[in-house]
Amino acid sequence: MPAPTPDTIRTLTETLADLTDYLRDDPDPEEALALVEPLLDEYTGLPVQLADVLRALARTVQSHPDDSRTAETALLVAELRTAALQQSDQHTLHYIVDDLRSLNKAYDSEQGCSWCR
Repeated sequence: MPAPTPDTIRTLTETLADLTDYLRDDPDPEEALALVEPLLDEYTGLPVQLADVLRALARTVQSHPDDSRTAETALLVAELRTAALQQSDQHTLHYIVDDLRSLNKAYDSEQGCSWCR
């Protein structure tokens, strides 16, 4: 697999910005949920992935042989690890998807069929 490039990562973030713009246009809630659900997956969603990226970056910075032994570098590595931990905590967003799905089903059942309205 080829190494990611700044351009491929930029494309990824532009896609997320496009999703944000789309969601601001008030799409159907089921469609919006379907689009956001993969981003909040408990195991592969954005919070988990970003946490892994931050940990990997901290490891790369710390293991670099040149000037990775300074106090400033140690502080930056600690900050990256703290940010990674905070991102990992966001994996609980996955459960919001379940709650939204339940809310949507409850709303649909309250509406009833067209004969009941």
